[in-house]
Amino acid sequence: MKKVTWPTWRENRRDSWTVVSTSLFFVAFFALFDWIIQLLLQMLTSWH
Repeated sequence: MKKVTWPTWRENRRDSWTVVSTSLFFVAFFALFDWIIQLLLQMLTSWH
């Protein structure tokens, strides 16, 4: 079995920024998607 080593401070910081930036990207993407769907549904329900 291989010896396990902890990540260095630089690797940990890089991986943390990757997780945070990816999460923020998906939050923005789904918020925009939700906003577009809401607008479309409002247009469909108010259109007679």
